[in-house]
Amino acid sequence: MTKKITISELINQTADRFSKADLHYGHGTANEFDEAAWAVHHVLDIPFGCPEERYQDLVSEKAFKDVQSLSNQRIKSRKPMAYLTNKMWFADIEFYVDERTLVPRSPLAELIQTEFIPWVEMSQVSSALDLCTGSGCIGLALAVYFPDVDVTCSDISKDALEVAKINRKSLGLENRVDLVESDLYKNLKRKKFDLIVSNPPYVAQSVVDALPEEYQQEPDLGLASGENGLKHVEVILREATDHLSEKGVLIVEVGLSEEALCLAHPQLAFIWLEFERGGEGVFMLTAKSLREYYSKI
Repeated sequence: MTKKITISELINQTADRFSKADLHYGHGTANEFDEAAWAVHHVLDIPFGCPEERYQDLVSEKAFKDVQSLSNQRIKSRKPMAYLTNKMWFADIEFYVDERTLVPRSPLAELIQTEFIPWVEMSQVSSALDLCTGSGCIGLALAVYFPDVDVTCSDISKDALEVAKINRKSLGLENRVDLVESDLYKNLKRKKFDLIVSNPPYVAQSVVDALPEEYQQEPDLGLASGENGLKHVEVILREATDHLSEKGVLIVEVGLSEEALCLAHPQLAFIWLEFERGGEGVFMLTAKSLREYYSKI
């Protein structure tokens, strides 16, 4: 650094480097400027939303070099910034994250923050399951926002559950949230829940193989779901009534596999949810509608 620069100038300089490096975004940011701001805020340990005048502060030589180092890692490794900083936010809660799990980015966060209105009466929910929990973000956020709900988080991956365990401890939820190693419902012992929420693998393997390099850094186990992206959700649907209470509700994210799912089950009354902050491919079904559908086929 030949001369002192401000935080604002450093963010712009870093954004320019990212732009020239042709990075791909989608793990918490949508463009090079936001990605650069993340890097600078992380290194300088300043909160987002700080007063505008703070951005005119001068950057120390060490901080400048540290931002350069982090930027170089981002460019050379193509790793999402969340993996390089070991943090990501979901439903306004900070979570630890590393390469053992997907980077949290589900629109289900909006549902939790809006208390599932008008789809679920949360005052009537006493138990909830986060199926395919990964980092634990969905289930742990449920426990934070709804302290009267007993939450279970399950995942087939021991590595993912280790990450969820870190987050459970940091949020002080060790006595409120159960972590279960399970291939979907297999180890849940027919326990029933008032609410099942899941962000399972839902991408066709051929699509996963063609994703940008940033997505290739994530565990394939958390993304790929057979030839059509429906391998996991078919089991989730078929066995859901064994684990839903009489008036229970199932909410599942399937992303771009929405069309394929509707074609596979044209008579199933999916309710597709809409989001103010963006996101698609999330359906809701009641235990009643699932029982009626599977009793006829």
